[in-house]
Amino acid sequence: MKTPKIIKRIFYNQVWDIPNNDNKIFLTFDDGPTPEITDWVLNVLKKENVKATFFCIGNNIEKHPAIFNRIISEKHAIGNHTYNHLKGWKTSSNLYLKNIEICNTAIQQSTINNQQSLIFRPPYGKIKLSQSIILRKKGYKIIMWDVLTKDYDTSVSKEKCLENATKNTTSGSIIVFHDSIKAYPNLEYTLPKTIQLLKERGFVFDVIQ
Repeated sequence: MKTPKIIKRIFYNQVWDIPNNDNKIFLTFDDGPTPEITDWVLNVLKKENVKATFFCIGNNIEKHPAIFNRIISEKHAIGNHTYNHLKGWKTSSNLYLKNIEICNTAIQQSTINNQQSLIFRPPYGKIKLSQSIILRKKGYKIIMWDVLTKDYDTSVSKEKCLENATKNTTSGSIIVFHDSIKAYPNLEYTLPKTIQLLKERGFVFDVIQ
């Protein structure tokens, strides 16, 4: 599912894709780390020699530090996805921004070298303009997406999910998957096939920094 160009133009201060001349695309995973699911994803990525970017929930980082550190040790990128998966549109800016910083603290405390991340993806893609302005002033890049797989939607078949992930992918596309329990039935089918099909089309996978 391709993000309409008009949306990208209206919200131009957010990163929807990363144009390049090297046929690079960017796999991303939201909502982890999740026991078994994230490990399965990492196994697939390792087998295919693919790097990705994981937007992690702070509460999950604290619950599952070993999985989180596996993401880092295998040279994937990490991003902030709030501490409690808050919806920006329904949360006061003070609470929302504090929640993001709590997630950043969880990231730092769970890594050996106090690693930070200044890439942020708003849960549900919903963030107020005021929140976006403050975050960008703090140095964050707000990473959205070019291709939405809808793997989390139980009404979407695994075949449709695969079509969503591959049909409209172009150089620079940011593709969203979820390493969550809810998404796993679609993810298990779609992810390996997505990687294979996109490799066949000559795409190169890279991380977002």
